[in-house]
Amino acid sequence: MTPVYAPNAVFRSHPFRVPQPPLDYARWAYGEEEGEVEIWMGEPLVSGDRAVVEWWAVVTDNGELTSLAGASFLRFDDDGRVVEQHDYFGRAPGRTPPWDGWGGANSAR
Repeated sequence: MTPVYAPNAVFRSHPFRVPQPPLDYARWAYGEEEGEVEIWMGEPLVSGDRAVVEWWAVVTDNGELTSLAGASFLRFDDDGRVVEQHDYFGRAPGRTPPWDGWGGANSAR
């Protein structure tokens, strides 16, 4: 199986955070998830070696239900692996699902 990220990938989980290896971020961000997570993914927009996709999630963070919504901007190498990713997102307390029509015609949960 081919890894999703290239070995030298640059990953920024938020514009004001320091870049870090994608696996390090995933371990930090998801290592202590509590309860069930609801996730929605929008229809990706692709142009050349770049793509952007909206996402939405409802998680339990430090014992509190939290809604997250954002977008990931990706650049790929010739093998289709991510070499650069940066995200923008917002959060709100409680469970707020996406609105009707969010994420494009083929958005999935």
